[in-house]
Amino acid sequence: MSIKFLAEDDRPREKFLLKGRNSLSDSELLAIIMGSGSRDETAVELARKILASVDNNWHQLSLLTIKDLTKFKGVGEVKAISIATALEIGRRRASQEIPEKSQISSSNNAYQILKLHLADLRTEEFWAIFLNQSNKVIHISQLTQGGINQSIVDIRILFKNALDHFATGIIVAHNHPSGNLKPSSEDIHITKKIKEAGVLMNIQLLDHLIITQNSYLSFADENLL
Repeated sequence: MSIKFLAEDDRPREKFLLKGRNSLSDSELLAIIMGSGSRDETAVELARKILASVDNNWHQLSLLTIKDLTKFKGVGEVKAISIATALEIGRRRASQEIPEKSQISSSNNAYQILKLHLADLRTEEFWAIFLNQSNKVIHISQLTQGGINQSIVDIRILFKNALDHFATGIIVAHNHPSGNLKPSSEDIHITKKIKEAGVLMNIQLLDHLIITQNSYLSFADENLL
């Protein structure tokens, strides 16, 4: 039978993809964890039964042993372990603090992050830091890897990454293995193109760093943006 003919409750995975995880009920989430139901019940129906036995309380469900879970028809040891594992992951997540994101307040902050990736390379690479509205780091990625003296970035890929991570600001950087900090005409040209594209996308280019083994140049500090 085609997916579109099935009752929505019978296809929580498809609902997850179409509407997002927040659209799923507790029973649909549990059904995805189990993967399947029994001969007489769908996974969602079986999940409802299990949750009803603990007053629809995840904390109470986490107290059930593997033996308790396998008492439900359609729940074997594998499904029981899957349920217990998911609940343990949730417990560990709740016990962990959310790591503080690094905040960029100067070109040196960005340099300290990027020099670990770029300072000692023999060929040029182009990297970007993606930031939120508070200038906190969301994501860092290598965009291109070039030859001895050039690494050209595809601006479309740069801004696709920015959109994928919901960034509002970007800092780009590349290295000069020669040790020369002077921007080339191509460096200036690509910086201008990135800035112009950022204006259209409402994503601000905050800086462009050229990094050598022992130092760096900031386009923002040098009023080159």
